[in-house]
Amino acid sequence: MSLPSLYLAWVEDLPPRLNAVRKTRGIALSMPDGVVLKTDHYAPRAEGPHPTILMRLPYGRRGFGPIAEAYAERGFHVVVQACRGTEKSGGSFDPFANERADGLATLDWIKAQPWFDGRIGLTGPSYLGYAQWAISDALPPTAALATKVTTADFRPVVFPSGAFHLNLWLSWVQVIEGLRNNPLATAARMFSGDIERRTERAALTLPLIEADKLAVGHKIGFWRHWFEHAVGNDQFWTELDHRHRLTKDTPPVHFISGWYDFMVDPLLADYQRLVELGHRPYLTIGTWFHIAEELQRDNLSETLIWMRAKLLGDTSGLRRNPVRIHISGRDEWHEFDRYPPGPVVPRTQFIAPSGRLENSPAAPGSHDGYRYDPAEPTPNLGGAIFAFAGAGAVDNAPLENRPDVLTYTGPALLAPLTFIGQCQVRLHARAALPNVDFFVRLCDVGPDGVSRNIADGLAHVTPDTPTEADGSWQLSIPLHAMAHSFGAGHRLRLLIASGAHPRYARNPGTGEAIATATTMVANDVEIVHAGTSITLPTYALD
Repeated sequence: MSLPSLYLAWVEDLPPRLNAVRKTRGIALSMPDGVVLKTDHYAPRAEGPHPTILMRLPYGRRGFGPIAEAYAERGFHVVVQACRGTEKSGGSFDPFANERADGLATLDWIKAQPWFDGRIGLTGPSYLGYAQWAISDALPPTAALATKVTTADFRPVVFPSGAFHLNLWLSWVQVIEGLRNNPLATAARMFSGDIERRTERAALTLPLIEADKLAVGHKIGFWRHWFEHAVGNDQFWTELDHRHRLTKDTPPVHFISGWYDFMVDPLLADYQRLVELGHRPYLTIGTWFHIAEELQRDNLSETLIWMRAKLLGDTSGLRRNPVRIHISGRDEWHEFDRYPPGPVVPRTQFIAPSGRLENSPAAPGSHDGYRYDPAEPTPNLGGAIFAFAGAGAVDNAPLENRPDVLTYTGPALLAPLTFIGQCQVRLHARAALPNVDFFVRLCDVGPDGVSRNIADGLAHVTPDTPTEADGSWQLSIPLHAMAHSFGAGHRLRLLIASGAHPRYARNPGTGEAIATATTMVANDVEIVHAGTSITLPTYALD
């Protein structure tokens, strides 16, 4: 037992350790093309048979060692592998492209080992979850998956609503390169906020394709390959999309995510697909962001319960209801048989003059306006972002006080109002230039006047976006899924802007290609009161 695994067992309140562990590190596992992937094996020092847990990752094996050891101490063989082109594994790292082939070869190796007993579980967050989906249709009959803050299809993650998820990829590039070349210094940068600071500086680079050099000091092959081949190229994403592997034969899955995770909506789409196919997957969602501490520890307790139930037949720790979600505002966990939990009661509020949200639509003729200048872009503040600091719910005052941001606030609620799911914004707008983005956000304004972001969404408008006869747009913008309760005395606030930089790449207003655009043009935007509203899927909770 190591001190890190002991700490994890204490923090996660894990069941007692069953056995010691034998570690074999640095196994040179050859892929069919000759590339060698470095692989570690954690074996229980106890009479078998024992099921196996596999984790394939691009972040370095050592950081996941305590997690692997904790699993192995409780009766599982654990295989941890550095993906191609990461850490000490050979080849070049091309995100998503090799996880199918390399994962299948690794499965074949595991199946040939004398300690493999035919039972296997796949687990891990984010990229590790994508690597699970890549081979999910090739697992033996007794298998299980625990997919966390991830999805089988990364296209909507990279290009949400057609925009470019700039903050995610500039920060992620730094993490991948840093952990490969200098892991200790990179860990320090994560905790000091230097990742976010360098991302903000690099995000202002023009043309954007050159931002990799400012972020990490040199060109990144896959960064440039993506700009040249992934933008607007359906074929590129078809080969990386593993949603078709979610079938009636998919092994049991436990989905784990956070309401402030930027992948919560694609994860919920994967969950719904399995439900429609007749599965009964488990779903756990907390009020967490992508790299929250609870998720970084890999939800050891939940995963152990799931793997014991599906690989060992021990359902003693499995909760009765498959869906467990945290409702912010109430700070309560609730369990349901399904998600969404039942019929909703839609509640719609409409924007009005003087920054009001009202129960009735505004009369035609009134509007508000602002100028969006990509040379001084509207900043992002909190939310569902990839960040080691600053994600989640924050005080939105610095954003709401800007001249390029509009806010509309409702009256104080007389009774609590709870919604679960995706709110929908209907936005009636026009702009001087046909290339423009719209960022919309729902906030909870407490009795103290502090406005905290709950959920948001984006629309990317181009000259091909359908218009009304007067040239305006009628846009439907879903906010990311959330479960929240506005308390009595709280007020709803709708925020409207045309950017959230560097979360999303700024819209230059010119229609130039995102990779090579160098010209920034300010855009005058109007938000029409009549036809603009927000609808919440409300529930009455016991």
